[in-house]
Amino acid sequence: MKASNFESMTNEELTAKVAELKEELFNLRFRLATGQLENTMQISAVRKDIARALTVQRQKEIKAGR
Repeated sequence: MKASNFESMTNEELTAKVAELKEELFNLRFRLATGQLENTMQISAVRKDIARALTVQRQKEIKAGR
């Protein structure tokens, strides 16, 4: 997901999306541990999406504080 998609979300939506992505990351790690995950690049893609969402959320907090 691109950062521009996250920028159009509200703070509450971003929080919910981060929670959803963290749950997805947990499931991917679980599947990796049990040997059911075929594409391991999914893990790094989800981690990057979490970082993007948190970055946009922080940028909005800084902008609101001004």
